[in-house]
Amino acid sequence: MQEWFKTKMPWLVLSLILIGLGSVYYFHWYEYLSYASLKQHHAQLHQFAKQQYLVTVTLYMLLYIVSVTLSVPGAIFLTLAGGFLFGPLATLYVVISATIGATILFLVVSTTLGDWLRKRATKWTHQMKNQMQENAFYYLLFLRLIPLFPFWVVNIVPALLNVKLKIFIMATFIGIIPGSFIYVMVGNSLNTVFQTNQQPNLHIIFAPSIFLPLIGLALLALLPVIYKKWKGKNV
Repeated sequence: MQEWFKTKMPWLVLSLILIGLGSVYYFHWYEYLSYASLKQHHAQLHQFAKQQYLVTVTLYMLLYIVSVTLSVPGAIFLTLAGGFLFGPLATLYVVISATIGATILFLVVSTTLGDWLRKRATKWTHQMKNQMQENAFYYLLFLRLIPLFPFWVVNIVPALLNVKLKIFIMATFIGIIPGSFIYVMVGNSLNTVFQTNQQPNLHIIFAPSIFLPLIGLALLALLPVIYKKWKGKNV
């Protein structure tokens, strides 16, 4: 029985993830993860959150975890909704939920497709895996800090390259804090946006005053890797 869980369960979970993702697209459930949907139901959501705070937080985090696990587009609107419903504290809920969802997907992929890929690994794949494993934390932190790479891609690729789970969790948790906080604060201002019938600036993260510091943080994350390579060349 234990052997069955070890070998078959990850494939079963992967199948459920694929079925869930297919259902989301087939039934167009992703349309509910949109600014229009949030705007339409914001009054009811805000009222429910005031009356049932803990229930709302629990449901919100579960929805966020499922969304990230299934790699459903629209996490940005969940983050906005969190800021709208819970204020700046939503950053904590978002970061925890996103990290849990990412970790579930990472574990499933690493124990299914990761094994399959490693058996068919080429010399180039081995070199890439060695590079990634040697400096995994810094590379992952870099990828998480810069909002240019799809979140689901950065969940899957490290799993295929056999990155250690602890490193993946730490880099994910720390790396998504700045971006999550920015969008949570945008969500926190949605009351004013709704009242004035405006549109939130979803590209605010690419404003030079925000994007350049993020680039700076990401480059700082790579400094240990750059120093190690430079030191290696000068030994």
